[in-house]
Amino acid sequence: MVELGPFRVNNDGKTLFRNNYAWNNVANIIFVETPAGVGFSYSNTTSDYQRMGDKSTAKDAYKFLINWLERFTQYKPRDLYIAGESYAGHYVPQLAKIILHENKKSNPTLINLKGIAVGNGWIDDPTDYLGQYDYLWTHALNSDETNKGIHTYCHYFNDTDPEQCANFINKSRIERGNIDRYNIYAARCQLNSSSSIKISSESINGFDPCSNHYLLSYLNRADVQTALHAKVSAWDICNRSMYRGWNDKATTILPIIKNLMANGIRIWLYSGDLDSIVPVTSTRYAINKLKLPIKTAWRPWSRDEEVGGYVVEYDGLTFVTVRGADRLVPSYQPARALAMISSFLGGALPPPVPIQNKSRR
Repeated sequence: MVELGPFRVNNDGKTLFRNNYAWNNVANIIFVETPAGVGFSYSNTTSDYQRMGDKSTAKDAYKFLINWLERFTQYKPRDLYIAGESYAGHYVPQLAKIILHENKKSNPTLINLKGIAVGNGWIDDPTDYLGQYDYLWTHALNSDETNKGIHTYCHYFNDTDPEQCANFINKSRIERGNIDRYNIYAARCQLNSSSSIKISSESINGFDPCSNHYLLSYLNRADVQTALHAKVSAWDICNRSMYRGWNDKATTILPIIKNLMANGIRIWLYSGDLDSIVPVTSTRYAINKLKLPIKTAWRPWSRDEEVGGYVVEYDGLTFVTVRGADRLVPSYQPARALAMISSFLGGALPPPVPIQNKSRR
């Protein structure tokens, strides 16, 4: 409701306006809140919340898909694409891996998985961390000295001097200042300040940085929860108090991505280029570790005759950037995000930027 869904919440926290660039313009979409405890999802066994991890999340998501398809059998023959962002760099490939594995068993409920798309995805710990700090440095948010110190002392999981590494990480935090790390150029939400940027209602082309607060008010209304057939609960953006640690976490998802490529699954990794937490640099460093041949060289792509971002096609994987987007790509760039995902579903690269005819004198 702040990204790709059909509606967003007005700043009164009570009413909705339509998102004309919702992704369900081009596909049927199931939004799955996972793992249990996220959003309105829950477990009847409270101890489950202390046993969460990558593996249990993937198994639960697969079980959900099977149960859903058995209930709505008319969708069984349909092609399936899985998309997610951020830590879904783990969730999406791991779910795809289980689907491929289970499809090979005798008499399974076959899931016609065709492709996966991951936005600003956390997929490889060493390169993800390094990419964060190189992004800050290349965007003038960290000093040369701090970036050099991080490269010298921080090698993640094999730090040459953990104390010095921690010192430079702290310096990096101080130097960048109090910015929105999801979008380094965005205004921060200031609900009670006259200086806060306010976007008028029903304006999908501008994103209000206070949107999460409006969403919080809306989804905690009793009549909304009843209409959604949700379990009555206190809904929050993050529910960290429910969990007592994460029991298993792969340090890298790259082997799974290689396996998916080998099985012919379409893979797109896309990046909003204003995110500093899982930035475009992190994704590029991770892809480079795969050493893939390039099929289509880096080029700009267009939406409404403007540069919408950049794309490079490798053998088995496509990388796309969305210009002017943050971690939640459809929030600040809904039209470009829809154009990007439409190309993904259509199995074609985003369109090139038209050649401008220059008049001669």
